Amino acid sequence: MKIIKSAFSLLFLLITFLLIGCNGASQKPTLNISDYHKLADNDVIYPSVKQLEMLRSVIPEEAFQPAPDINNRTYWDKISKTETGEKWLHDAIGLIGKQPEVPISDSIYRRANKEGNRGIYKPRYYRTMGRLEGFVLAECMENKGRFLPQIETYLNAIMGMKSWLHPNHDDDDNGVLEGRRVSIDLGARRFGTDLALAQVLLGDKLSKKINDKITEQLKWRIVDTYLTSCKKNDENNKWIKSTSNWNSVCTSGSVFVAMATSNDENERIEAIGSALNSMKYYLSGFGQDGYCSEGAGYWNYGFGHYLYLAQILFDYTDGKINLFEAGNPEKLRNVGLFPYTYQIHVGVCAPFSDGSSHVSNDGGFAYDMSARKYGLSMPITPKKSKSHDSFSAAFQLIEWDYEAGTKINDKSLELQELPSHTYFDDFGIVISRGQQKVPLSIAIKAGHNAENHNHSDVGSYTLLLDNDFMTGDIGAPSYRAGAFAKNNPARSSWGHPVPRINNTLQSNGIEFDGTITSTSFSNIEDVVVMDIREAYEIPALAKLERTMKNDKSGFGTISITDEFVSTEPVEFGTAIMTLQDYEIIDDNTVIITSENQKLKVEVLGVGGQVKINDELVPVKHLREKGPAYRIGVDFTTPVKEGIIKVKYVPITPN
Repeated sequence: MKIIKSAFSLLFLLITFLLIGCNGASQKPTLNISDYHKLADNDVIYPSVKQLEMLRSVIPEEAFQPAPDINNRTYWDKISKTETGEKWLHDAIGLIGKQPEVPISDSIYRRANKEGNRGIYKPRYYRTMGRLEGFVLAECMENKGRFLPQIETYLNAIMGMKSWLHPNHDDDDNGVLEGRRVSIDLGARRFGTDLALAQVLLGDKLSKKINDKITEQLKWRIVDTYLTSCKKNDENNKWIKSTSNWNSVCTSGSVFVAMATSNDENERIEAIGSALNSMKYYLSGFGQDGYCSEGAGYWNYGFGHYLYLAQILFDYTDGKINLFEAGNPEKLRNVGLFPYTYQIHVGVCAPFSDGSSHVSNDGGFAYDMSARKYGLSMPITPKKSKSHDSFSAAFQLIEWDYEAGTKINDKSLELQELPSHTYFDDFGIVISRGQQKVPLSIAIKAGHNAENHNHSDVGSYTLLLDNDFMTGDIGAPSYRAGAFAKNNPARSSWGHPVPRINNTLQSNGIEFDGTITSTSFSNIEDVVVMDIREAYEIPALAKLERTMKNDKSGFGTISITDEFVSTEPVEFGTAIMTLQDYEIIDDNTVIITSENQKLKVEVLGVGGQVKINDELVPVKHLREKGPAYRIGVDFTTPVKEGIIKVKYVPITPN
């Protein structure tokens, strides 16, 4: 009897062991992204053999389904009763008679390419995309078939376009328009995403002819060209190794198309593997401290699409690929909090590079996801208006899952009052915040002259009195023909509050940089010293040091002091930049007046006599409006060494 019991015990243990083993074997491991990157083939984006082996253990065999299709009436009936669902449906009904605004004519395409004129095509592109997305979601909610004719009309119109590119992203000879090549840009990836969404959500509600054509077009225009570029690192889609928003935006769209529509399991794995390698480059564009050199506006756009990619990969692999941490959770959290930490005052930031001067949660996906994953808390605009690309239908599908509680809102961190200062030490950016009732504050940068959306701006700064921009960086030229030219006055160092030496401006390239050599921070006074000599190709220049001092006592004063030494006499000057009204009192005094504030500028020269000469910045279209003025402060004769100090003092009402 004991022998029988022992046998049963052994059999029970054996069965238990086998069951545990089987269950354990069915649990796919989580991908270690750091280890994955170590197995890459040099600098090739396409995954190596060993990387592909790692991916096969975490990626499902079936294609990705971003949301239940139209036949799941339980899901879509529930969505139709939500506030956002009702709004999507209401808006779609109101647009049902609108015809697609693509294709645009070849002549308009060529003109837009030549002139860099976005206004004659971009609104048409995005209105067409937005309407199609609305019709697709509305049909899924309503399920009556009345949107289907419009959906097929829009799909055919998009597939009838010779090129999905923004025309100014084609080459000078319009190679994509003429059919000599095919590539992916910010517009093409969204056209592809919209076609893919229509196919996977509506399925056989669309005609077989349309479905077959979508499959063919997406493979040709998106999947094949993406994977080819990843294998070759060619110039056709050179954004695959970029640190700019292009990488995350175009990658997320390309990979979504492959994941959701490709019938080839290997193709889906290859696309995902390429994306993981590509995102290593994208994230390297941020500092460990989270600084985004493209500014808060491009953070919203680029990081929003990175977070979208992170979410769909997390969903597709049941959490086994986690780009929300990407092997460096501290850095990702800092990036997620960037719009908060970058503020000079609440809702206002420096318009360095091509960045925007105002930060607000416009209801965009990046803000929502960063709140969930990293604890970002930002002022919310009352209307929660969504820009054309900060909240597409693809993003809305994810939002509905969070609203329904099928996804967990992980974080709940309420960020409090902005600190007295913020120091992004990786890029050399300091934000020194006044502590007065009417705060006088400044953001100042060292950086280098090859940053994303770069301006030649080592040493540039932005000064605020309360929320009025009084002086400093005038921001970016509007995107028109010539906007990205290095000699554009608003992009070159001439249009920034930095020195000009022997009529020579700063040079462009990563080697032309500034270095913060010392800092001192307190609630009473902040001092930052930076060496900016390397930003200039002037052999005779032995020293060029810029010191920012923010005295926070009383009503506050901020001074910018440039000290230089040269082996031979040089012409030396700096600039006071402003978008406000001003009056030159004498060669040592300027009064700057904004709508609400008044600032006195005191100029001191040591080593020679200085003069003031003002000029209109010859750029008609600036993102920060305008007109803008350059108030030059120059020594009257060449000197071997000297100091120019510019001191800003608030003029307070009596």
